Amino acid sequence: MNVLLDNFSDFRAGFIGTLSITAISTVIALVLGVIIAGFRVSPVPPLRFFGTAWVTLLRNTPLTLLFLVATFVVPLVFFPGMSAYVLASLALGLYTSSFVCEAIRSGISTVPLGQAEAARSLGMSFSQTLRLIVLPQATRTVIPPLSSIIIALTKNSAIAGAFSVTELFGWQKALSDQGYAIVPIFLWVALGYLVITFAISGVFRLLERRLEVAR
Repeated sequence: MNVLLDNFSDFRAGFIGTLSITAISTVIALVLGVIIAGFRVSPVPPLRFFGTAWVTLLRNTPLTLLFLVATFVVPLVFFPGMSAYVLASLALGLYTSSFVCEAIRSGISTVPLGQAEAARSLGMSFSQTLRLIVLPQATRTVIPPLSSIIIALTKNSAIAGAFSVTELFGWQKALSDQGYAIVPIFLWVALGYLVITFAISGVFRLLERRLEVAR
């Protein structure tokens, strides 16, 4: 308990850092995941190719390697002076977007083909059909896998601590270097992650119930 009380301000900063990087990366992953999923099912071949390449490249690249590229290559070549926090959020969001894309694409495949054909017979474009007809129905199917993906994103955010980003793992490393016992530190870090992941699970369970009522 003393390790927490003696370093509570640092623990709070780490907890808020993990929470914020999780939130920002989640928004990036969801937005890009939906867009790339649309590309994957698009009737336009170049868009399908781009979506496939995006998923294949990011899903099969180690996350640590993406963090290394984001931290050391991107600022040097493209955006000098960009903060480590922003770069870590982008790396985590881009990586997770490939998994979000595949979850959404799987949900789209559960929507009966007749729904899209009926929409096209009414003169709706592909983007209108996807946005107004297909995605709203696919949402009910993709909520459970998305919950697991966002929880995995939360745990993956620990890698950011190794790249000068203030978060729970970085707090653990700093205290370990100061000579504090490792077991109580890990217990408090684990509790912090549990609070965040339980909150995410609760939000997605609420969404599932809301969508069930909408049926």
